[in-house]
Amino acid sequence: MASHLIVLAAGQGSRMQSDLPKVLHPLGGAPLFAHALASGAALEPQTRVLVVGHGGDAVRAAAADIDPDIVIAQQVEQLGTAHAVGCARAALADATGTAFVLYGDTPFVRPETLERMAAARAEGHAVVVSGFTPADPGRYGRLVMRDGALERIVEYKDASDDERAITLCNGGIMAVDAALIFDLIDGIGNDNAAGEYYLTDIVQVARDRGHSATVVEFDESETLGINTRAELARAEAIFQARARADALDNGVTMTAPDTVFFSHDTHVGRDAVIEPNVIFAAGVTVESGATIRAFSHLEGCHVGARAVVGPYARLRRGAELSNDTRIGNFVEIKNAQIGDGAKVNHLSYVGDATVGAAANLGAGTVTCNYDGVFKHHTDIGARAFIGSSTMLVAPVRVGADAMTASGSVITADVPDGALALGRARQVNKPGLAARMIDRLRALKANKKEDV
Repeated sequence: MASHLIVLAAGQGSRMQSDLPKVLHPLGGAPLFAHALASGAALEPQTRVLVVGHGGDAVRAAAADIDPDIVIAQQVEQLGTAHAVGCARAALADATGTAFVLYGDTPFVRPETLERMAAARAEGHAVVVSGFTPADPGRYGRLVMRDGALERIVEYKDASDDERAITLCNGGIMAVDAALIFDLIDGIGNDNAAGEYYLTDIVQVARDRGHSATVVEFDESETLGINTRAELARAEAIFQARARADALDNGVTMTAPDTVFFSHDTHVGRDAVIEPNVIFAAGVTVESGATIRAFSHLEGCHVGARAVVGPYARLRRGAELSNDTRIGNFVEIKNAQIGDGAKVNHLSYVGDATVGAAANLGAGTVTCNYDGVFKHHTDIGARAFIGSSTMLVAPVRVGADAMTASGSVITADVPDGALALGRARQVNKPGLAARMIDRLRALKANKKEDV
């Protein structure tokens, strides 16, 4: 049965106290709405519709960065959740199968829950609603059951005392027959305390038209919605705890797990070692047996097997470390390929470069890649030795097995096997240092007398 996703992401999120649309606030390095899309990916949906409203252009741009095939539907007026789902009508005009309705501010819905809802739809139910039994039902909407079937959903503020005594609550996520969903929405009115078109009323409309509805229960933790900064912080803590537990279960060693922060797409191989206070931003893969030493920051990079990075290293986007590489303390790598067994040991910057296998870059090496307008490439050959404090002014090539003398400024290509020296000849002036010190001390003493 075909699946389609409708992710509601139109709310303003005023309680976030932010100019940024709520669904763009990051969780695990990805905007909130991306987590709902990721949950639904297990369904292999044919269509993914993101319903945007407040800050729609910014949300649209963020969605395009994730996948340009995501369909955007605009909710101009916020008239309730049923109205929001109705905005996806054009995108799903001829759809069949199941339309899943998810929320851009509810990031912890498990793919397994959606798969169980899909199974319930396959049994012939027109509407499948997620439900849970919280420790404190509070102001959640209640699921009214009769003879084992879902009869209706009632919002707390519209519920009677008997209905408020029900402990089975509405989890929000729905799976609805895609061929019926918009006809059912057309039957929803706004005769309620808020004057809005509630998606929850779709159950009553479906039942009135002779269709069946049921409930799939899930854990309360999956219902966590983000409405405030405090809730976002709690969600981040939950996300990180799960990511750390998964890493440990998969054979990663972490000496201080609570100090390591993962992104939503971090991949770390077994037998890797992550030391304290390491941060993984988006787009990082670390292969088996690698070691990431303390206080390192990685984003958009790949670390090969048995490589050692840090401490205090920064790997930026496009850093590609091959196997057995060594990236030392206070080294920054950006948009550069470091070959097998190469070493960039300390206090160096390598950007827009290719470093050959077994090359060795001494302390303070800098690839001078930017001329103020354009970026230029540096090519360092296999087994080359770059002396400490060498400035490589790109575009430039240092050949295989070549060397540069410490303190050199290299502005021209160095042939294979050659030694390049690019520094002024040292001149010694006997006795000049002592005379200069005496003169400066005398000037300082005269200034004190003038005061």
